[in-house]
Order: sequence, then structure tokens, then C-alpha cells
Amino acid sequence: MMKLNKPKGQGLSEYIIIVALIAIAAIGVVGMFGDTVSNQVAAMAQELSGNAGDAARTQAANQGTAAETQATTNNNLANYTDSNNN
Repeated sequence: MMKLNKPKGQGLSEYIIIVALIAIAAIGVVGMFGDTVSNQVAAMAQELSGNAGDAARTQAANQGTAAETQATTNNNLANYTDSNNN
């Protein structure tokens, strides 16, 4: 029987590709949810450093409310440019 050898370094290369894809997905999620996630991360960073993260938490709540309002707005051709300017 013929023994197939796995090239050395292939496992590491696959691992690096998977980690890169996860990082790209995480960047995409933060970009998609924008300011809300950024402010929540900022609040957690403030709390972990021993400071109060109240301002960032309030800003995250405000951004979440604004995102919900924009998501529930009925978009059509009549208000298309108005909704894209926000």
C-alpha cells in the first residue's frame, strides 16, 4: 500500500486561514451593526479598566434606538433618499 504523506505546515496554514476568516467576519459584524457595537465594546473596555462606562453605555442605547427606528421605517421610492441620508 502506498502511504500518503501530509505536507508539513499544511495544518498551520489551514488554521491561519480559519482564524483570518473569523477575523474578517467579526470586522464585518462590527461594521454592520456600527456604532451600537462599538459603544458597547467601549463601555466594556472602560469597565474592565476600572472606570465608569456609563457614557458609552448610554450612547450605545441611543444608537440602538436610532437603528430600531430606522429599521422599522417603511422605505419606498418616495423616501428613499431621505432614509439613506441618516
